[in-house]
Amino acid sequence: MSLALALKTRDVADLPGKRQEDWRWTDLRGLVRVLPEPSAPVDRDLGAGPFDALAERVLVIANGRDDQVIEVAAGETASLALRIVSRGDGAHAAGVRITVATGGRLRLFESYEGQGSYLAQTSISVELAEGAAMERIVLADEDAEAVAVSHAEVRLSPHSEYGQTVVATGARRQRLETRVTHPGGHAILRLDGAYLLAGKRHADLTTVVAHEGLDGATQQLTKGVVRDQARGVFQGKIVVAEGADRTDARMGHHALILSDRAEVDAKPELEIYADDVSCAHGNTVGALDEDALFYAEQRGIPTDEARAMLTQAFVAEVADRIWNEPARELVAAAIAARLRG
Repeated sequence: MSLALALKTRDVADLPGKRQEDWRWTDLRGLVRVLPEPSAPVDRDLGAGPFDALAERVLVIANGRDDQVIEVAAGETASLALRIVSRGDGAHAAGVRITVATGGRLRLFESYEGQGSYLAQTSISVELAEGAAMERIVLADEDAEAVAVSHAEVRLSPHSEYGQTVVATGARRQRLETRVTHPGGHAILRLDGAYLLAGKRHADLTTVVAHEGLDGATQQLTKGVVRDQARGVFQGKIVVAEGADRTDARMGHHALILSDRAEVDAKPELEIYADDVSCAHGNTVGALDEDALFYAEQRGIPTDEARAMLTQAFVAEVADRIWNEPARELVAAAIAARLRG
């Protein structure tokens, strides 16, 4: 069951719900009683996107129209902005297929830009050939009344590199899911994320990494900040198959809860079927450090400013790990602006 299937069959019974283990905190079947009509076309005069200045070319998918195929040839370097735009109160689905050939390099700047109480599904497939490299930077800014799901399937090859940073600001229901097939073979994976939630917004960052061969590396860091009545969900799973020896996999999730009615649900998991591995995960959920806050106040910093400063510093590590410097600065500024707001 999936949102993509429900949009295809027009049957709410195909929506994922809380009886599915990895959807129990992001129940769509209990929320959506009637599927809206298909979304109308969108006027293409959309203005500038958040990443336009960093990209050589801008691709637009508006209300599910104009699925995209991105192909990077062997040895080629490309920098693309992918804008996924939703407008109005309808339902729509979109697909993106990405291939990077041997030795190719791709920087993908992906933005979700929404207005309205729409129902949206985006399906993305990524395939990296041997020695290819890709960095995917995602800013997901959906409407507070929207239901939006992005599902990415990533397949690596030996000696490839894939880095990902997702920044989510939530929606009525927002889920950004990434599943990675990792072959080992000295391939490198960085899988980071941040959720910054206020009001009644809900964001779900779900990842699954399957290590299937020798000598693979994964580094994963997710941080969250929730306030008011917002709800953040993190589900991270790393599976090390039998024979995938010398795997080095690290996962960390850390969240701040800034009000009594906010909620964070976290489920980090390791499944290890090999013996010679180095794997670890960590998870913390709590409030701001009162000692650090007191220290700042004693140096004349107003309380609200001190809280904002400490919160921004907490999340900043996610942006600092971005490989591309201009993107790193843009994402850091977007995080700071969201936290101030």
